[in-house]
Amino acid sequence: MTRLIIALAALLLFCAQAMAQDTTVQSVLQAHRATIEKGSRTSIGSAIDAIAASGLPQAQEVLQVWAAKEMWQRSDDGLFFRGVEKPSRQVELFDFDTGQSRGTASRDGLEQIKPNSGVRAMIGTALVQFQLSDPDPNRRAEALDAIQRSPGADLLAPLRASIPAETEPTLKARKMRVERLLTIAFDPDEPIRIAAIEEMSGDLGVDMRATLNPLLVTRIALAEGLPATVNIRREVQPGDPLLSVATAYDMLIAAGLAQPIPDAEVRKALLIANMVDGQVAGVPVHRLDTQEARDAVYVQLAQAGLVPRWSSAEAPEVVVTRHRFVEVYSEPSAAVTEAAEEALAAIEMRVGLNQALDLGLDALSLASIYFLAAIGLAITFGVMGVINMAHGEFIMMGAYTGYMVQQVIADHTLSILVAIPLAFAVTFAAGVAMERLVIRHLYNRPLETLLATFGISIALQQLAKNIFGTQARPLTAPGWLDGAWVLNDVVSISYIRVAIFVLALIFLSLFLFIMRRTRLGLETRAVTQNPRMAASMGINPDRINMLTFGLGSGIAGIAGVAIGLFAKVTSELGSDYIVQSFMTVVVGGVGNIWGTLAGAAMIGTLQKGIEWLNPSNTLAAQTYMIIFIIIFIQFRPRGIIALKGRAAGD
Repeated sequence: MTRLIIALAALLLFCAQAMAQDTTVQSVLQAHRATIEKGSRTSIGSAIDAIAASGLPQAQEVLQVWAAKEMWQRSDDGLFFRGVEKPSRQVELFDFDTGQSRGTASRDGLEQIKPNSGVRAMIGTALVQFQLSDPDPNRRAEALDAIQRSPGADLLAPLRASIPAETEPTLKARKMRVERLLTIAFDPDEPIRIAAIEEMSGDLGVDMRATLNPLLVTRIALAEGLPATVNIRREVQPGDPLLSVATAYDMLIAAGLAQPIPDAEVRKALLIANMVDGQVAGVPVHRLDTQEARDAVYVQLAQAGLVPRWSSAEAPEVVVTRHRFVEVYSEPSAAVTEAAEEALAAIEMRVGLNQALDLGLDALSLASIYFLAAIGLAITFGVMGVINMAHGEFIMMGAYTGYMVQQVIADHTLSILVAIPLAFAVTFAAGVAMERLVIRHLYNRPLETLLATFGISIALQQLAKNIFGTQARPLTAPGWLDGAWVLNDVVSISYIRVAIFVLALIFLSLFLFIMRRTRLGLETRAVTQNPRMAASMGINPDRINMLTFGLGSGIAGIAGVAIGLFAKVTSELGSDYIVQSFMTVVVGGVGNIWGTLAGAAMIGTLQKGIEWLNPSNTLAAQTYMIIFIIIFIQFRPRGIIALKGRAAGD
């Protein structure tokens, strides 16, 4: 008996294969000829499905030709062909089954099949099952993109069937992920959907949340008449933010459980319409001078059937309390919605933690920028006690130096490597010149120093405008710094900011080495702690001041190159960072590298935190930050890490 069943199954399979071999794609097209000619989106689905399910190797080509509007029908016999337009209104026809040319024909004897956008979308959906197994990996990737743009239940089966044969690891991973998302949205098997939700509950992808959110869409419904199997989330009281009294009453009217209530103006108009000889329902008009009197007469007319029913006892606020209203899930399965809610709660928790991490990385990046911008100012302010308002212009000079180098050296990597030491040299020389010509004559005169450096700042800005103009100049980063380091859909940081962070660490290490391992550092520390004692030991404070001011200016130039990689290089570039630089130095503690680092971290974190709380108003964020710092220095006037010595006022 078993052998007989196997033999019959084999015979049926053989017959099916023979029938498939005998079937041509032209016969399939002819079977649905009327539907194709009509081209209606509401009925064309049967023809598309028949072609896609035919199992013929020509099915994919037919669908592609149809979607590309290259399918033509011959008028005399109704046959369909792939057509290539030729001069003189001629079209060369190619047979779908054999691929061979059937000669040319005049357009007058042909009809071009032009599917509209809706039909083309349906054809594109049908083509996905072919493209998922296409030999070209780019076509398979395009099919996945199409599925993600327009997911549907009919795409789940072909997607699953294509996964085992997928050879590209990246595409296979994408297919498996998309399959899980389609399973959550469309699989008819409830346990399989729940298992997929639990499996993906730790996924932070936006598409995962976009798949779960529709499962939790709800609507407000009247409890009367709902099926017992409906998936109810909770009961809703009229007056709830989701359900106003007016909306609830309108629902009752639509269900035939309440009557429309005429408002006061409508009732007044009905009273006037029923006025006879100066009376309404036997009551003189002059006695209807209050709302209560008019309402009482209206009730009498309603009882007589002369006006629509109305009673103060049937006000909407009263009527709606006699009925139950519920919030109902669009998804019928309670188990699925429960699993989706738990998954979304877990995802939201992880998203919150990752947002905090992302905010921390942004704060760290901003702190690195402020540290680079302020480290030079910390040196000059801490060692020399000079308030240099032109420090921002040294940053600007460094950025323009980088721009000029890129005009000569086309290789952006090489240009940056050349620009960094050159910017240091240019701004070091400018700083030394400024110290020799101006600053050294104004020691211990802070007000005159501030005014002088402020004037130099304005002069340098105007000089930059005269040379480079007011238009922003680009300082292009190397190609390997393009893009961002992406941890997930929430956390990412640009490679340029990572590079600036690394540069800040390098300069921190270099500065510590200079200050602790070199003669210049030793002499600088001595002058900082006690200039008179240092002079008595043979150290020339005047020379140290000059070199220190030059060093601080040179570091500002390097900071300008780094800042110019992500900011527009203009003459006002330095002024955008001078305030933050001074705040960093003052908050951290003047003359102390660790204090500058702590101040930069504090300012960067504070600014990003305030911007996150108030994202739509960056000016307000700056204001709040300055107010906080003013309050902070009231309690710690010497900063986070106070330095003893001349810089501390000892």
